[in-house]
Amino acid sequence: MNDETFLNEPIEVVAIFKHGYQPCLPVRFRRANGREVEVSELGLRHPRADGLKTMHIFDVTDGGTDFRLEFDSERLTWRLTLEADHAA
Repeated sequence: MNDETFLNEPIEVVAIFKHGYQPCLPVRFRRANGREVEVSELGLRHPRADGLKTMHIFDVTDGGTDFRLEFDSERLTWRLTLEADHAA
């Protein structure tokens, strides 16, 4: 079973924007405590309507921990909303 922690933490993200199937790809992010996380794999990405704005949800991993990142397309801000350790 995964150990999940729900968060609402503002983060800084380095992302690649390009055309095609995955137009936005987060590659690294920095947490509020200064820890940097290198994204090794993108899981699912999906939009979610939040009132009149759209939130873009990215499930990513660094190989040992899964994270959910949310991009607010109106405010152009990122948040870390979930952290889950892989089951042993």
